[in-house]
Amino acid sequence: MEHGAGRIKMGEIPSLDFVFDVVTEVPVRLELSPSPQGLDEEYGTLFTPASLLFLHQLVSEFDNEVDQVSRLRVSRKAHLDTSGDLPGFSQATSHIRDDPAWKVLPVPPRLQRRHVDVGDMAPCDTRRLIQALQSPAQGLQIDFDDGNCPTFYNQIKGINNVCKVVYNQFPNVPAISQAPVLMLRPRAWNMVEHNMLVNGKEVPGPLFDFGLLMFHCGKALYNSKSGPFFYLSKVESFMEARLWNNIFLWAQQQLGLPRGSIKATVLIENVLATFEMNEILYELREHSAGLNCGIWDYSASFVNKFGHREAFLLPDRSKYVNMEKRFLRSYMDLLVQTCHRRGALATGGMAAPLLPPVRDSHAYQTVLANVTRLKLLEIRAGVDGFMVYDLNLIEPMQKLFQQHTGGDNQLHRVRDDVAVTPEDLVCMPAGGVTLHGLKYNIGVGILFIHAWLSGNGHFFYRGQVEDSATAEISRSQVWQWIRHQAQLEDNKRVVTRAMVVHLTQEVMKELREVTACQTVRAEESLQTAAEMFLEVVLKRNFPEFLTTYLNLDHTFLSSQAMWENVARGALASKL
Repeated sequence: MEHGAGRIKMGEIPSLDFVFDVVTEVPVRLELSPSPQGLDEEYGTLFTPASLLFLHQLVSEFDNEVDQVSRLRVSRKAHLDTSGDLPGFSQATSHIRDDPAWKVLPVPPRLQRRHVDVGDMAPCDTRRLIQALQSPAQGLQIDFDDGNCPTFYNQIKGINNVCKVVYNQFPNVPAISQAPVLMLRPRAWNMVEHNMLVNGKEVPGPLFDFGLLMFHCGKALYNSKSGPFFYLSKVESFMEARLWNNIFLWAQQQLGLPRGSIKATVLIENVLATFEMNEILYELREHSAGLNCGIWDYSASFVNKFGHREAFLLPDRSKYVNMEKRFLRSYMDLLVQTCHRRGALATGGMAAPLLPPVRDSHAYQTVLANVTRLKLLEIRAGVDGFMVYDLNLIEPMQKLFQQHTGGDNQLHRVRDDVAVTPEDLVCMPAGGVTLHGLKYNIGVGILFIHAWLSGNGHFFYRGQVEDSATAEISRSQVWQWIRHQAQLEDNKRVVTRAMVVHLTQEVMKELREVTACQTVRAEESLQTAAEMFLEVVLKRNFPEFLTTYLNLDHTFLSSQAMWENVARGALASKL
């Protein structure tokens, strides 16, 4: 499962050790935590001398540039805060936008007709992964980001599962050349991997994920004409796209792959990136598979960047925020236009609802009709594909694409009718705050933290899947409504800290039933999640990413040690 032979010498166990390059005899300063309980075989498969050297070289080569990305984000945010400016299309890069001649390289055949992907596919969930591979989906979003909780156990299990898929080691699963295409989604730049240090620093999460996936699977995916294909999360600027492009060039050279072998879809999840979509495609023009537009991470980015400004008060998302609103519709239209003018694919977001089990029921027909209406909006806008979570939605949505596109992509639709202005992109929708929306956001925020404390990256609530994207918009709205003392539509009461604390206590009664808290430990975990949620939404300064906040928090880290002990105890009892 790996490229090349080992070129470093070390002890049998790589944890917390130094290794040496046998060619240069230069010490390779790398530390790795021991294997999580029950994953010794997977751990040994992934962390070979050769793969560790590859990871060390990758991180050493790009670590400073990753830090520069973080500093650039801080600098841009500080400028927006101090100047009161709004983003716009940069004059410095107008030559890229205005030049009609350049295009991205054509995507490989396996990406050209990918209408329906399965989203939030946490690869550590072996059962669901196999079900998705056996489904009629055209692609799988192998998600180490939004839908995944990045415990060391989950990362090792998930990456090893990807290797087993690529090398056809799961029974009753199609070969990789025939299975749904894997769209590998590493963590975003805001995440670090606590269990590996290179040169005395925790490594960036995306480099850890990308490095292991590429080292073990890159050449096999390329030889089978099935990749390597990636999703790039939470990119904020073309400089970040340039960094990824440099990483791709380096990895291809190291692994002996032709230039342009890697293809990547950039998720435009940040309002600042919307003004640089041409530039992002240009930086990745040899490696681009297109751009993706979603709704909740993107909406949350408005609170992140402008949330302290009262003019950017985002109304109740469950009632007033959808892809038909001007700021989101403009974003989707501009993304489709930009992609298709450059020969790149444009993909839409994920349908989160779960179909009820009884097909003939009114509830089933209502959910299917709502999903169809919203996805038809994306198809008519010109998208070439989108995602669903529920595997039972795959075939209805594929039929919808077939009916309206003839089964092909929509690259021919260059959307010359679209003329989006900066004002269109930052126009907040009308609407207010509702008691239902406030309580719903509180529930989603608490349940997400509770899921993370249990090692899960997504959960089900009120008939749909929720992940970090919906958790981000939920906690963002509660923070913003407190900050601006928004009034409830229901009774004109002002949203205050006291109100949110009181409502949290009310919501907890429902959540205890949802989570079926039957043990003292489960009750304590849910209570801890509620306390952490309140801590986040009551902070003076807005935490940029909920996942970063949790990933660096002592409570989350210690919870992983607790679950490790539980696993050890369960294993010991079986023995």
